[in-house]
Amino acid sequence: MPRAAALERLAYTLAAPVLAAAPNLAPEGPVTAGIAVAGAIGVGGIAMASNSAEGRGRKILRWLPLPVAAAIDVAASYTPGLGPYGLDLAMAGVFTAAGWLVMPLARHARRHHRPALAAPVAQLQPAPTARPVAPDDGADPLTKGARQLWERAGMPARTIIVKAVRHEGRDHDMTVLLRASEPGRPITGLTTAAIAAAVGVDDDPDIIHIDSVVPTQGRQGGPGWAEVHITPEAAKRRRQAPTAKEKWADRIAGPRGGATGTELVKVTRDDKRRVKFYRGRSTDTETPRIDLMKVLRGLGLPEDDSRAFVLIDGTEFLISVFDEPPLSPKFPATRALLTPDPKTGMYVSGFSITGQPVHNFVFQHDKNAAKHGLVLGVTRGGKTQFFAVTMVAESNAGQIVWLSSCFKDEKTSTLGEHIDRQGISPIYMARQLRAAKALCQIRAEMPWAYDGKPHDYKPGDGRCPYKQLNVYADEFMTASQDPTFGEFIQADGDALTVMGLKYGIGFNPAGQSPFAHNGFSTEMKDNLRQNSRPVIFNMGSPGATRKAAEGTMENAYDVPTIPARYAPKEGSAIERAMAGEAEPENGVSTGGVAVVVLDNGRAVLMKALFVDFDEDLADLFPSEINRLTDHEISELEKLGLWGDWNRPPDPGEFWPEPDEDEDSDGGGRKRKSTSKRAQVTSARQALEAIRNLTNA
Repeated sequence: MPRAAALERLAYTLAAPVLAAAPNLAPEGPVTAGIAVAGAIGVGGIAMASNSAEGRGRKILRWLPLPVAAAIDVAASYTPGLGPYGLDLAMAGVFTAAGWLVMPLARHARRHHRPALAAPVAQLQPAPTARPVAPDDGADPLTKGARQLWERAGMPARTIIVKAVRHEGRDHDMTVLLRASEPGRPITGLTTAAIAAAVGVDDDPDIIHIDSVVPTQGRQGGPGWAEVHITPEAAKRRRQAPTAKEKWADRIAGPRGGATGTELVKVTRDDKRRVKFYRGRSTDTETPRIDLMKVLRGLGLPEDDSRAFVLIDGTEFLISVFDEPPLSPKFPATRALLTPDPKTGMYVSGFSITGQPVHNFVFQHDKNAAKHGLVLGVTRGGKTQFFAVTMVAESNAGQIVWLSSCFKDEKTSTLGEHIDRQGISPIYMARQLRAAKALCQIRAEMPWAYDGKPHDYKPGDGRCPYKQLNVYADEFMTASQDPTFGEFIQADGDALTVMGLKYGIGFNPAGQSPFAHNGFSTEMKDNLRQNSRPVIFNMGSPGATRKAAEGTMENAYDVPTIPARYAPKEGSAIERAMAGEAEPENGVSTGGVAVVVLDNGRAVLMKALFVDFDEDLADLFPSEINRLTDHEISELEKLGLWGDWNRPPDPGEFWPEPDEDEDSDGGGRKRKSTSKRAQVTSARQALEAIRNLTNA
């Protein structure tokens, strides 16, 4: 046994009685303190040994006796005397036995008894791989030079160059055809970085591009072949002077561009109309995603929403950039434009951004029905102007027009001179709608002369005994919220949109909000949208316009933007601020510009025809005003629904007759009039009744 091991075992044997006696003889003496310090050192040594890379277990066993001795010393200090059944002596004996058994494992100090180190055994080495050798096929100098560069780089991905072809007009751009050095093996591990290092160019996707190879006659293809395009000169030219398609691909079609996943097909210029067209298509989605402002920035054009417009048709799109705002001029209304086709009922209501005529209709030829109208927009947006356009077209088609509004207006009063009936006030609108609703039943019972039987309305049928009636309600939102007649206006408006078309009666409300809390119930709005071409003027912001058009088209996010004013952006705002110059003028109002939702759900931007109210409108309207038949008027008079619609309410017309109650004090009778109160038939009326009770 090594001497060091024998001495260490002797030390364990002598330390055992000290561990048992020291805590009992001098609990706070220097021996006990020294044992505690040794235990702490042992714990630290074990912690260091546990992080060792080699001999971890042996090193831990070397340090273990010190913390074990400290633990025995602490345990002995808590037992009275030598402990029950001589426990302190037993622990000291265990410590001695552990030292004798563990030491040979922890420290085999047989340095002089170790066998000599064995000589290293020769290991079998893999045979050197044969380096691929390019075929000697009498290649041209360019191919030979490329092969030399490729061999110098160690034949990346175990491939060889079959052929190198220089690009026409370039000194360094070329296409290299590669194949795997072993026939039948696919090319794996070929990277653009390895290619760039071999030929000495930058590792850039614009410079190096790897393509697959299609089999051709006399040449194989597939995964064992690859075609590498190395184009440093073309990449430099693309950065400095890109073509229109390259600029689109780099700046606009990328992930951060304004038209991600698209490609430019063609760029054309129409000098006569002074407009430039960018035509493209989507490559990864069914509907192109166009952010017009980002596209303009990518093209280096001013971000002017009054000169640039986008039109989307399926996977294709067209961006038009005009030299001047195309919708800023006025398009005068003429009798010819506003005379509908007698067969289809179509007429020109305005012109689009591309100069195309935008059509609307005075009846639905394909549905054998009249038409409704939905016109929305903020104040001074062009609603009444558009009313004039549609009323002229309907009058020229031989139809009847009624118009009611909440507030007096010069334009509506002027229109009243050329149509059947026109009035101002909520009660007038309520009576107008009530008469139109009653007229549905009257017409349902009117016999047609050719067979003496009643029939549904058929536009353009000369045998029909009555004419189409178009009921207009301007400021419908305000009227439907009138505390006295609003509930009747809304209820009769709902009924007329549902039942009117069958009897040749169309409803044309106009307002500033198309939502239920503003009088447009869901049922009314759905019927209006499905039986008209909604016309939405400026709603105050692109978001409000988009919300108003929601549900009327296939994709509400394709709603064109109506700018607040036509104000082309000129120069730099920063330079004007530094020079102390005033900002440019606001430009021209966009009144009359509207979004029209066509039958296919596609929205286009239109400038409505301009009706000049300062001129005589007789040249636009027909010479005679179209009116109801005598039979219809007679039937309405029997129902008390004809006459002066501005007169005060008749007793019992809108509310029940007041009751007569007995005076509670006696001594005579008197009439006690009750307040006029409509029957509660809707949640809205119930809330109004609760408010009235609360106020009382």
